[in-house]
Amino acid sequence: MGHDEIKQQMIWAGKVLVAEGQDDFTRGHISFRLPDNPSRFFMKPHSLGLDEITLENILTIDLDGNVVAGTARRHSEVYIHSEIFKQRPDVHCVIHTHPPYCVALSATGRPMRCYSQPSALFYEALGVYTDTINLIRTPEMGAGVAKALGPHRAVLLKNHGVAVVGASIAEAVVSAIMLENAAMVQMITEAAGDPALEFMRADIEKLKADIGRPEQFVVNFDYLLRRVQRREAVPQER
Repeated sequence: MGHDEIKQQMIWAGKVLVAEGQDDFTRGHISFRLPDNPSRFFMKPHSLGLDEITLENILTIDLDGNVVAGTARRHSEVYIHSEIFKQRPDVHCVIHTHPPYCVALSATGRPMRCYSQPSALFYEALGVYTDTINLIRTPEMGAGVAKALGPHRAVLLKNHGVAVVGASIAEAVVSAIMLENAAMVQMITEAAGDPALEFMRADIEKLKADIGRPEQFVVNFDYLLRRVQRREAVPQER
C-alpha cells in the first residue's frame, strides 16, 4: 500500500472503532508502521477523536517517539506504539483504546475464559500489564506494556484499557472489537454465576485457528467499513 492508501485506511479504521463503541473522548489512538521504512510509523494526533483523523493531521513518528513529519500535537502515550514496534517486527498496526468491558475484566484480575467464540482468539493468549493505572508516558513504561504483550495479539492494561496489534489494520481493528465482545460475554456470564465448564482445549484451539485466519479479519473489517460508509451517505436531518 502507498502512504495515502494507508492513511485513508487509518481514517476509516477510526470511524469503525468509534461506531463500535471503542472511543473515549479523544484518548484512543491508532498507528501503522511504514512498509518502506519500518523505523517510522503513522499515528493519529492528540486532541482529536478517532473519527476525526484526516490525511493532513496524521503524524509520522520514529521508534524513539519523535515526530518527524506533521504539525499536529503528538499523543503522550506514543510509547505504547513505539516500544511495541521495537519489540515486535511482525506487528504493523497498534491500537490503544479504553473499552469498558475490557477495563472491567482487567480490574477483576481474572484471566480470559473461553465463554464465547471471540474469546477463543485470546484464550491463554492475552497479556496483562499491571505496573500502573497511569498514562504510559515514558519509553520505560511503553517497554513494560510491550513486554506484557509478549507474542500475543492483545494486552490488558489493568484498570486502564487495551493495546491490540495486528499484521494489518483490519486484523487489529477486528481483534479489538472481538476482545471487547469476549470481555462483555465473560462479565455477563460470571455475573450470572456458576459458569458451566468450557469446551476442551483442542476444540478451542481449532476455533482459534479458524477465526484467526487473515482473510477472516479482512472480510469482517470490510463489512464494518461498508456499514459506516452507508451511515455517512445518509443525509443528516437538521
